[in-house]
Amino acid sequence: MKIKFKISNFIFSCKVKNNNTGKKIYSMLPIKSKINTWGKEIYFSIPKNDILPENYTKEVFNLGEIAFWNQGGAIAIGFGPTPVSKSNEIRLVSAANHWADAINPLELKKLDKYKDGEIIEVFKY
Repeated sequence: MKIKFKISNFIFSCKVKNNNTGKKIYSMLPIKSKINTWGKEIYFSIPKNDILPENYTKEVFNLGEIAFWNQGGAIAIGFGPTPVSKSNEIRLVSAANHWADAINPLELKKLDKYKDGEIIEVFKY
């Protein structure tokens, strides 16, 4: 299962993991939302859902790993340090599910230029 994220004219592709979170989010697509920023992370709310924490939740993600932040009901995409990071790690404020991977992780560094309130779309391809 592959998906694309689009903000303005920037589009990046991801492969959805074969886990409960990935399957549920994939079944909700397309999604359109407004982004929020927090350090070098964007996050955005998705429609109300029953996604539960998976057995493998974590706070520290690698560049290219896409998270579902259960506590906030949002997709989180880290691309560098956040206010709670130690050194250069990509650390979310609390544990999250890893549900997708960017096909070209370095592209995510381009997310730095987008600001709160910009529209993001997530869709199947």
